[in-house]
This record gives sequence, structure tokens and C-alpha cells, in this order.
Amino acid sequence: GSMTDPYIPLEKKIQSVRESLELINKYGHGFTCITKSNLILRDLDLLKEINEKAKVVIQMTLTTYDEDLCKTLEPNVCTTKKRFEMLMAMKEEGIPTVVWMSPILPFINDTKENLDGLLDYCIKADVKGIICFGMGMTLRNGNREYFYQKLDEHFPGLKRKYQETYGYAYEVGSPNGRALFRRFQDTCRANQILCTPEDVFAYIN
Repeated sequence: GSMTDPYIPLEKKIQSVRESLELINKYGHGFTCITKSNLILRDLDLLKEINEKAKVVIQMTLTTYDEDLCKTLEPNVCTTKKRFEMLMAMKEEGIPTVVWMSPILPFINDTKENLDGLLDYCIKADVKGIICFGMGMTLRNGNREYFYQKLDEHFPGLKRKYQETYGYAYEVGSPNGRALFRRFQDTCRANQILCTPEDVFAYIN
């Protein structure tokens, strides 16, 4: 699910993921996926069975604490609050979770308030780890043009700020990045949350 969410809307009809989970459960394998969809709760019964025999780790992306901003940045998927509710449902069933905190968009959601809100959700949901490669994003050719088009649509004037600050850079880091990342690491360590990619990937495996 790293390139596309396994729980696409069509999954409600075709149930390919559920059929896969039935096979995984039958043969005693473990399971992990990355999703933003609450449709995963449909398969909670199978996830519980698999986790009792092998290992399940549900991975979820959280980037934007503010619900209205989340709807702008990630239309047509569950908002962060609903994803937090999914994390809590997994916690209640003893299913481990990991959060991906990426991308963080400069001048949009790269704030202390946003970070603290997301981390508070993670602490309450007892997530095992958070994957964050830094406070920023990447822009490839093609992606950049689409992103700038959406900036013009939703954040008038911000495209010019991006162009002046980053030019055609691939790595687009937040001006607040160092302080935010330090706060991220300190909060995770204070709450026994794995916070280096190496440690989180080792836990998932």
C-alpha cells in the first residue's frame, strides 16, 4: 500500500483485500498495510485472528491535525480525526499501529500546533512508531506543476513564495524543520514511541 491505498472505494464491491486476508489467515502469515481508509474496520475480525497467530501492523498516514485543512489537502479520503478513531479501534483490539507523518508542507502545515496535535493523537492511540523523514516534502517534475496548480486554487499567492524559496529543488524542507523535528524526536522518546525509520521498519518486520 505504499504507492496506492489497498482500500480503494471499489474494494467495497470486489473485496480483494478481504479475500487476501482470508488466505493470509488460513496459511498463518502476518500482515501489514498502509491506508487512510476506515474501510479497514470492515476486516477487523480477520485482522484480530491473524494477529493472534502471527503479526499484524496497521500503518496509517497522519499529516494535518486541522480538519478543514485536511479536507483541502487530502480530499476524498477519511479526515485525520476518523483515522485517529481507526487507530483507537486497533488499540482496543490489541493490534499494533504505526503512523507515517509525511509530507509536511512548508508554509501550510509545518507548525508547532499541527505537530503537537498529531503527536497527541499518536500518544493516545499508543502507536508503536512514527515514520518521519524530516519536516518537508519532495517535488518531482510533473508533481511540481500539479502542486502549484493546487496552490493557486486553494492558497492564492503561495506558489510565488515556493518558487522564490525553493526554485526547482527536489527536496523542499520547512524553514521550521529543525525545531519541529527536534520536538518530534523529543516527544516520541518521552512517550516510548519508535521514531527512526530504521527502528520502525525493524519493528514492522
